[in-house]
Amino acid sequence: MNSHVVWMLCAALLAWTSPAPAQPPPAQLKRGALNLTLPQALRKAAAASPRLTAADRTIGMTEGRREQANVLPNPTLSFDVDNFAPGGSVPGQPVETTLLLSQLIELGGKRDARVAAALGDYDAARLEREATRLELFSETTIAFVGVLAAQRRIALLDRHVAALERLVPLMQRRTDAGASSPAEVARVQTAVGFARVERERTRTAFAVARRELGVLMGLDTPDFATVSGDFGRLSRPAPFETVVKAIEDNPQLTRWTAIRARRDADLISARLKAVPDVTASVGWRRYSDTPESALRLGVSMPIPVLDRNRGGIREAQELAQRTEAKRAVNRLTLIAVVGKAHDSANGALHQIDLLRRVVLPAARNTLSTVEAGYDQGRFTVLEILDAYQRVADAELMEHDALASLHISLATIEGLIGSPVVLAQARGK
Repeated sequence: MNSHVVWMLCAALLAWTSPAPAQPPPAQLKRGALNLTLPQALRKAAAASPRLTAADRTIGMTEGRREQANVLPNPTLSFDVDNFAPGGSVPGQPVETTLLLSQLIELGGKRDARVAAALGDYDAARLEREATRLELFSETTIAFVGVLAAQRRIALLDRHVAALERLVPLMQRRTDAGASSPAEVARVQTAVGFARVERERTRTAFAVARRELGVLMGLDTPDFATVSGDFGRLSRPAPFETVVKAIEDNPQLTRWTAIRARRDADLISARLKAVPDVTASVGWRRYSDTPESALRLGVSMPIPVLDRNRGGIREAQELAQRTEAKRAVNRLTLIAVVGKAHDSANGALHQIDLLRRVVLPAARNTLSTVEAGYDQGRFTVLEILDAYQRVADAELMEHDALASLHISLATIEGLIGSPVVLAQARGK
């Protein structure tokens, strides 16, 4: 998978580069801090991630292992002196000096099998690195959505609090004129207090989400105040069957092909271990009692009678079979995760459609009617507070559904490794 596709993976999710009105940062953030977009967050996360650094080092280790696997055994040089000290059954026996060079010759293709195993390790490490990168991008996108969602929720609650606060002086004037009781003012003030508490909770959630995103970007302290993105834009995932087919190209699954190649090479090596290797030697021998010397040649090999590595072969066979089973487990896990995300995305889309088509227009119309009739005495303070709360609840439900949609899409795209959007509806 090339870098262009990977960068498209999450950037296509929400068209984050579309500038949305930035929300004012909380008071505790420094003035002049950055406004972050998703592409910037992805670049910083990729540059600062220790997981990718560790994956790169793993690839380097396997490259070294592959290089070493192709190396021939070193020759052996030996020096022997016979009859060096007096003694033995033949007194005065001459001293014999031998210089011997030996070389192990691997038979049966052992080196090729060793190289194939190292190559399988290298391919698996490379694909594992790709899987780690996709996982990092998905996590960063989800964290970005969390910050953007909390930021937008604060803006919604600011609007709700302001709307309720405008009721307080109105209630107070009606109370002073004798048209309402003090209890009605207290009810409105209580509603304002609950809305403020919810806003403070959301500000805390924003701070936590912001810090989590900063950690993914390698920052001890976040250097951005706000994030920007088109939160209201809708994207529909591909059909589930298409997504399942795309799962097969996920590096988490394709790496098992490399792992199986490594296991097959291990099995070949285990079988070849029963094939004896030959040690050839050539040497020079000098006799102390004569001016003559001799050339010595030798060949040796073990006799595979007692140990034919049957246990090692069985172990390698079981490892190869277990690899297939573990791949099947990994595939089912990915399908379960992507299925849950797919269902969540479609469910969120249905909720958003219902809220935008039916619930929000009805709630806003009701609020307008109640506001217009309240001054005429046709509605009570409880009814106007209920109308405000219905609008607030509907807007927050739409907000939560949007957040669920974008998180689900980020999860899907992180698992299949490419954008899966088939159609995009008009944004809010």
